[in-house]
Amino acid sequence: MPFVKAEYIWRDGTPGTQELRSKTRIVELADSKTATPDNFPLWSFDGSSTHQGTGDDSDRLLQPVSVVSDPLRGKGHFLVLCEVLLANQEPHESNTRAILRNVLDSGGAEHKPWIGFEQEYTLFQDGRPLSWPLNGYPEPQGPYYCGVGADKVAGRDLVEKHIDACLEAGLLIYGINAEVMPAQWEFQIGFRGVEGEDPGVLNMCDHLCYARWLLSRLGEENDISVSFEPKPVKGDWNGAGNHSNFSTAEMRDPRTGSDAIKQAVERLKERHELHVILYGEGLEERLTGEHETCHIGEFRSGDADRGASIRIPADVAKKGYGYIEDRRPAANIDPYIVAALLTSTVCGMDAPAELKPFRNERIRTSSNIESAFQGMRA
Repeated sequence: MPFVKAEYIWRDGTPGTQELRSKTRIVELADSKTATPDNFPLWSFDGSSTHQGTGDDSDRLLQPVSVVSDPLRGKGHFLVLCEVLLANQEPHESNTRAILRNVLDSGGAEHKPWIGFEQEYTLFQDGRPLSWPLNGYPEPQGPYYCGVGADKVAGRDLVEKHIDACLEAGLLIYGINAEVMPAQWEFQIGFRGVEGEDPGVLNMCDHLCYARWLLSRLGEENDISVSFEPKPVKGDWNGAGNHSNFSTAEMRDPRTGSDAIKQAVERLKERHELHVILYGEGLEERLTGEHETCHIGEFRSGDADRGASIRIPADVAKKGYGYIEDRRPAANIDPYIVAALLTSTVCGMDAPAELKPFRNERIRTSSNIESAFQGMRA
């Protein structure tokens, strides 16, 4: 039987913004052409080195939950996404994928929620955005969005390698583009209109994690680091977001779509504060009311409005059914938390109790998040 390389990937417990970690295991497979999570064993790691344990209680377990082909090592090798478990095989407190699973198992799955992510990121080299001058700044924003030419974009080689790798891995990637700030790019993961593909919230969150890992891993080969910071450059420059396109079966149905979308917007308005508190560390630096954002302390929806909290795409508004775009999430979101919040809120469920510690920690560590809501509460 052939031996294959399996790259076990997981989200760590770094405070504020969890990071991706990975390590390689050699696994014997009877058939290396296909594989499922069951083909890969539980594996332990040192949680004290990933903010997921202490020195006197450091053993944590990696439970394989998703498998795709490894486009970097080639045919017959695999990327294995894992959930983090305690020694007793209960989910670790940092395991937010388990929170989303619970939301789905508690009734969310009945509404068949779909999600897509528009992941913005910024490429850095030598401590500054890629190709930026050693002193000063590039020309102001304007020519860079979807730009072409060496004076407009930087890092295209890495971006092209990334989309090729995502396609080879079988991820549901459907586009890339240069963004408004030079050295800033975006890729999109989600529904492609292909029969048989699964745009469900759990699968799309997994695919986003794979795509983020592949981007950072490919960056190593070019000595380029990837930043998901929501405001990577201070001042008059666009921040980096992760606009999340969400729908339920009711929203996608021509018979019920219009009313379902209106109800979804009202429910999201009621829980605005909880959502933005959990929509990414440092989000208040991005949601200022400028640079195509609505202020973090304000909730507004609108048709084709890129300055709104929730945008109703023009074609959706015209035909009366489809999806909504939540423009609030930051580039560094935990996708499982965003999907759990959107599913529970839009589907009329209680907010997951497991998110309370994340909310409290976010408020405790931020000096700005509370003050951002004072005007809204008044």
